[in-house]
Amino acid sequence: MTRHDRKRPTMRRHLTAALLATSLAWLPATGLLAMEADIAEPLAHLQERWAEIRYELPEKQQADAYAALAAEADRLLEAHPDAAELHVWAGIVRSTQAGASGGLGALKLVKQARVDLETALALDPLALDGSAYTSLGVLYYQVPGWPVAFGDDDKAEWHLQRALSINPEGLDSLYFWGDYLHEQGFDAEARRALEKALQAPPRPGRELADTGRREEVRRLLDQLKE
Repeated sequence: MTRHDRKRPTMRRHLTAALLATSLAWLPATGLLAMEADIAEPLAHLQERWAEIRYELPEKQQADAYAALAAEADRLLEAHPDAAELHVWAGIVRSTQAGASGGLGALKLVKQARVDLETALALDPLALDGSAYTSLGVLYYQVPGWPVAFGDDDKAEWHLQRALSINPEGLDSLYFWGDYLHEQGFDAEARRALEKALQAPPRPGRELADTGRREEVRRLLDQLKE
């Protein structure tokens, strides 16, 4: 029996609002060092630009900016189709583009994001410390279920727990696990995960992403106190 079998009745978040929280600003310095420069450098650029759009750009400008970044990710994938890390970030960018764009087009984008993330897992499930598991888990609990889309709480929980088994101290893996627990009505457990997320070590070169994500953690903790 999974957690959602015992959950209190809750409303699944509206797709366009939910997907704003699905993206991960994550790549450890060790991952950059392990990759070849022709992948590491453009990947770092994708991450930096994503964080700028997510945390600094006015909301009304974000959809177009994400679309441009998704196109850039696709060009990189044409040159490096076997780079799992690029597939991860193509999925991340597309999922946040869906949240910023809204409408029927959002469903097409999240389906494309799922393909990107599943491709990354097929190529290398441990790429970026398993962050594709986190991203895919988030999609499964944030998007609507059948017949509208592919949302599935069982699959969400499995992917999020798999991500935690690979990266148990990660800021993003803990944040989204806490968010999922809150969605399922397990606020005490959610609070513990979120408090642990605030203790996650800083990520060199990811200061903007860290600051933005920690603020999201604090906001969710504040909601749990209300």
